[in-house]
Amino acid sequence: MTRYADIPKPIRSGIVVVDPERGTPQRIIVLQFNPDTLERSLAPQAAGGGGDAGGGGSGGDRNEALRLKGPAEESWKFTAEIDATDQFEVAAPEGIHPELATLEMLVHPTTAQLREASRQTKKGTIEISPIEMPLTLFTWGSKRVMPVRLTELSINESAFDVNLNPIRASLGIGMKVLSVSDLPAGHRGADLYMAHLAQKERLARATRSGRLAELGLGRGL
Repeated sequence: MTRYADIPKPIRSGIVVVDPERGTPQRIIVLQFNPDTLERSLAPQAAGGGGDAGGGGSGGDRNEALRLKGPAEESWKFTAEIDATDQFEVAAPEGIHPELATLEMLVHPTTAQLREASRQTKKGTIEISPIEMPLTLFTWGSKRVMPVRLTELSINESAFDVNLNPIRASLGIGMKVLSVSDLPAGHRGADLYMAHLAQKERLARATRSGRLAELGLGRGL
């Protein structure tokens, strides 16, 4: 008889905010429930310009038809749920405000960064560099750990306590995977992306190769 204690607990997906200099985690956001579905899209970075102009294209286009400028542009979308009523053992006097604020700060600069930018402006600094955010990683098990930038965060709060603190919400999260085309050479995120791509290569090698006969090409190409 299988006991509840013998059933392995599922690994949670989550987001890790990392110090890009030291590589140490600054904040770990564990998603309360793993999303039921993931929407992923990959757009190849093809070399060359536009499509065929009707005359078969130029010689340059033909030479670059099978060339890539870099890794594909990869994006992820999913819906996450947060529910304070599902964790009665954890005191939640502010509802899920802290969890929502933690996610929202992934797309906001801090007040200290904004004050410093304002101070530089008042000093007459001609050019102020855009505020750099910490390195953000998305993890979906041990085989998918990748640097990302949040491109979308929509929040649908659906239940509140007597003090109007939200206690249940559905989050629409969109992310762009940051590749070596997006990050400077030597950046820790670029190294993590290379590890992510190497994992894809390893998994691709593990698949069974088909046979030409299965495609009706028993006599070869």
